[in-house]
Amino acid sequence: MRTYAIGDIHGHLDKLRRAHDLIAADRDAYGETEAPIVHVGDLVDRGPDSAGVIDYLMKGQQSGENWIVLRGNHDRMFLGFLDDPYTEDPILSAEVSYLNPRVGGEATLESYGIPDAFSRPLDEVTSELSAIPQSHRDWLEHQPAYFPRGEAIFVHAGIRPGLAMEDQVEDDLLWIRKPFLTDGRDHGALIVHGHTNIKAATHYGNRLNLDSGAGYGHPLSTVVIEGRDAWLLTPEGRAELPRG
Repeated sequence: MRTYAIGDIHGHLDKLRRAHDLIAADRDAYGETEAPIVHVGDLVDRGPDSAGVIDYLMKGQQSGENWIVLRGNHDRMFLGFLDDPYTEDPILSAEVSYLNPRVGGEATLESYGIPDAFSRPLDEVTSELSAIPQSHRDWLEHQPAYFPRGEAIFVHAGIRPGLAMEDQVEDDLLWIRKPFLTDGRDHGALIVHGHTNIKAATHYGNRLNLDSGAGYGHPLSTVVIEGRDAWLLTPEGRAELPRG
């Protein structure tokens, strides 16, 4: 069973389109054109075109593309800011606001035509949030937190080791690092995730990390998964993934 997966996009529509081009080339080479494409979350923040990323993925799904889009912690922070700009995500450090450049929310609002959000009074910024289409908010709110398929489970950040998926909580699925990243046990499926950026997408045996730092100017990783095996997609074709 084949599945394609794409790491944390962070507002880079150009990189996302190139990732889809790599998948199209792999389908031409290997067939199975109906295999789904899973996007592991963090669609927004840091990059220049979060609005374009959401619009592209939303319209693709609406046109019948077999695209799975998961919510990441940045997507949740964006929705939370729109619901209440004066309250931060409970997992976010108290001294860092969503609009802080470290988080990247200012870039997301900029992509909707709301400039300089971090440096202006919050009341002023709040009065302009109607520029963000309700359709984008509604669509993003309805995307799942995880997606099981075959021998893999796709999720943004990871899982709480030892808990069944039905017992997992959203805070972990969207935010966890330790103890997930340091747990070498088999989780019953290959956990395919992003969230923690590393130099290159890496297969650790029990998990596969796809976050290669697209939000920090690095490539957006795209892989093809068959069973628990996976390959990186490149302009030259399939390549072996680093092992961790």
